[in-house]
Amino acid sequence: MTKIDPYRYLEQPFGHLADLIGAHAVNQPDRIALDDGEERLTWAETASQVNRIAAQLQADGLQKGQAVSILGTTTIRYALVYLGAIIAGGCAAPLTTSATPKQLAAMMADSGADHLFIDTAKRAELLDSGTPLPGLKHVMMDAADDDAPLLFDWMAEEGAAPNDPGVGPQDPYNIIYSSGTTGTPKGIVHSRQMRWYQMAVGENSGYGKPGQVSLFSTPLYSNTTLGIFVSTVAYGGTAILMRKFDCQRWLELAQEHRATHTMLVPVQYQRLMDFDGFDDYDLSAFTHKYCTSAPFSAELKEEVVRRMPGMLIEVYSMTEGGVVCILMAHAHPDKLHTVGIAWGGSEVITIDEDLKRLPSGEMGELVGRSQTMMSGYQNQPGKTEEASWYDDNGDRWQRMGDIGKVDEDGFITLMGRSKDMIISGGFNIYPRDLEEALMEQPSVADAAVIGVASRQWGETPLGFVVPEAGEELDLETLKAATNAGLGKTQRLSELRLIDELPRSHIGKILKTNLRDLVEKESV
Repeated sequence: MTKIDPYRYLEQPFGHLADLIGAHAVNQPDRIALDDGEERLTWAETASQVNRIAAQLQADGLQKGQAVSILGTTTIRYALVYLGAIIAGGCAAPLTTSATPKQLAAMMADSGADHLFIDTAKRAELLDSGTPLPGLKHVMMDAADDDAPLLFDWMAEEGAAPNDPGVGPQDPYNIIYSSGTTGTPKGIVHSRQMRWYQMAVGENSGYGKPGQVSLFSTPLYSNTTLGIFVSTVAYGGTAILMRKFDCQRWLELAQEHRATHTMLVPVQYQRLMDFDGFDDYDLSAFTHKYCTSAPFSAELKEEVVRRMPGMLIEVYSMTEGGVVCILMAHAHPDKLHTVGIAWGGSEVITIDEDLKRLPSGEMGELVGRSQTMMSGYQNQPGKTEEASWYDDNGDRWQRMGDIGKVDEDGFITLMGRSKDMIISGGFNIYPRDLEEALMEQPSVADAAVIGVASRQWGETPLGFVVPEAGEELDLETLKAATNAGLGKTQRLSELRLIDELPRSHIGKILKTNLRDLVEKESV
């Protein structure tokens, strides 16, 4: 391959990840690219294996833009498959490991994938569930199976390379699945142009500098994790992948590898600040620390800025795109109550209940637009339209689902969520999914779920249940039965009995009243 300068290449309006990976293999073949604690690959080795995966996908008939499903623990092999799917011209479809077998089957079918790359634990779980699965070709990422080959036995021979798939800016790059309020998975499609924008701004965030090492402790099916990961790959950095977050292990890895970048959700920052031995570790190599996915209190931001080296950057956005807001917390101690200002060409305004644009400074529903907006929801044009707002020029903006206001300096303060979504440990939980699960249980006449504060998770789901007339409910038994049918991140933390749910005159459950009830009891 011709030697190219990744920095100059990334200045182009559009380019290809394959060219960058190939360049790193030529320019720095012996530098470590991926390390998950059990396996370690140089850039030369990474490029070779990504090419072999991409070549075999094409040999198996993968079409341009076709999805490739990936399900398992975050490892080097997971990362290789993700990159291989993209290099082959396909569309990576990483699936959340916490979803139920029924939800996973729906996601696979919706994506249109022919391949499922999976690890042993998740394959056993799916097979044991009895849930009918789409007829995908299974490839094992961790160990061979009688009915599915191991990744390294399946991939093309040494030295193989894929054909140029001829992809363009608007071809799909990945599908990120986010469960909807009705429990129907929504596939959020990102274009290759959208991801290119994310990669191309990486140098402004310290990527590509000598010694750049990113420490990942959130899963690769998370969009925010992928945003940092693709920038690390684009600039030829080193990605340290953790299978599961653990405070002590995270601190050990940060110190050992002289990590310069990381992305954590607020509950992880809280756990690190609460960890007894935190101050004993050398974290001086950090230059950039990111946070996103959940409310980040001003008090916690202040503590992180004070106790951890490097810049603290809060990112407010959504998987669908729209506005991207950045708060440089270390530089704006008087703005820690905000989520920062619109960044990278993003725009944000507020609209009222009638979808009319509000004057600057007035509180309303946030809508935004940027270069990182989704292409739309996979196979759900109606949902795409519901999430869109159009200005007087007919330009599309993304409805953010939050209520907020923009101050005179352009900083955005969130006042609440227009939807009742719960964010627990950085993961979105939609109350209606849990309410429907409760209503399926015997002797439950009515149910509602709200999010309550949790030091461990940020928020956690609390359910209120009304028993059928004359019936008694064993709340612990009911909770266990309900949780058995939910994903791991969805599970109810507590149930409470209530005689009648508060409702408006049109029958809408008044969840504000339920939250007030919880707050009064905690005083």
